[in-house]
Amino acid sequence: MSSGASVNPLQCLVEQLELEAGVERIKVSQAAAEFQQYCLQNACKDALLVGVPAGSNPFREPRSCALF
Repeated sequence: MSSGASVNPLQCLVEQLELEAGVERIKVSQAAAEFQQYCLQNACKDALLVGVPAGSNPFREPRSCALF
């Protein structure tokens, strides 16, 4: 068994905890308020709210019948 093949699970845990310790945390109420403000500011661009114009819809199936 080579030394690089197995990783000590405790070492992985320590690395994960170090990453989490470096994360800047904010209160849930602040995050929710910021998220709500972002949603309200971008509602006019949201295709689920305003729809997609028929001419610019990339998911619309092309017409296959040339007779009509």
